[in-house]
Amino acid sequence: MDETRYSPAAIAQRGADALAIRWADGHESVYPVRRLRLACGCAECVDEWSGEQRLAEAAVPADVRPLRIQPVGRYAIQIDWSDGHTTGIYPFRRLRELCECSVCTGGG
Repeated sequence: MDETRYSPAAIAQRGADALAIRWADGHESVYPVRRLRLACGCAECVDEWSGEQRLAEAAVPADVRPLRIQPVGRYAIQIDWSDGHTTGIYPFRRLRELCECSVCTGGG
């Protein structure tokens, strides 16, 4: 598999409610930030043993936004959120899989 698919070339905030990642293979993914917050896979948000979602959608404010985005090695980013959540790590592979554009979902 082509690893450039999972390597970001640039990560940038797009206004108050979107995060854009341009991947090394040229693809660009744009994520609604609240959706990223809800997709957090940390042990606080997802049960480690069962994989069940522990984070209630209603518990995440509609206006949640990243306060700080920092790299975690060469494989992920960590996002500090405006709702106080700071333990989520978003691996690049998982972020690419979360892309809902027509190319990534097979619709284009």
